[in-house]
Amino acid sequence: MKILIVDDERLARERLRALLNELGGYEIIGEACNGREAVSIAKSQQPDVVLLDIRMPSMDGMSAAEVLTTLHPAPAIIFITAYGDHALEAFEKQAVDYLLKPIRKERLSQALKRAYALLHPQIEHQEAPPGSARSHITANVRGELRLIPLNKIFYFLADEKYVALFWREGQVLINEPLKDLEVEFAGQFLRIHRSTLVAIIHIASLVKNRDGQHFVKLKESDKLLEISRRHLPTVRKILRDMHLPEL
Repeated sequence: MKILIVDDERLARERLRALLNELGGYEIIGEACNGREAVSIAKSQQPDVVLLDIRMPSMDGMSAAEVLTTLHPAPAIIFITAYGDHALEAFEKQAVDYLLKPIRKERLSQALKRAYALLHPQIEHQEAPPGSARSHITANVRGELRLIPLNKIFYFLADEKYVALFWREGQVLINEPLKDLEVEFAGQFLRIHRSTLVAIIHIASLVKNRDGQHFVKLKESDKLLEISRRHLPTVRKILRDMHLPEL
């Protein structure tokens, strides 16, 4: 795949170039230090994927993404940023993934595999690169098969016999193991309990009650989801990396 790197920091661009070279199999067709340069290069070079920083001078990443998604063919966009507060907006702009700096090679590889799956929808699922993920979940909603957008799902909750999906329009049951969902949507959903996966973009804060129990609070709900002691250190680290408060 042809990759365009966009970041206003030279060292950040060098880091991404080095990681791509380590992964191998990718062609870096150019670099840009702001959104305007990115759009210009994308129009002439037609990259398959744009690794796009958000906070840049002249034209920021969000504005650039709006233009890039109108191109034909439109590149897959992977946001690369030091800030976690734009995740929801990023996925609303149909981003493939949202990576927080410092970028790990494994997460970058996973995001690129998702981009590959998006760019090659004709390839059967079993032939797609490992780590590719769906953008929708198929569920039976009031007797009708519906495609539920992943970015509208708040969390998955497992019971002994089923998994419940909670989203903006309510709750539905799906016939998919929680473990498989965790693997497929790694980086988008966070395991906070043996029975619970939460969408990272919908997390508002970490809350501790008087008894010392910890919970995740969601942005669009008063529901508090319990965090197990086993998963608390990982959850706490990720939320701190995203600059989310602990109350």
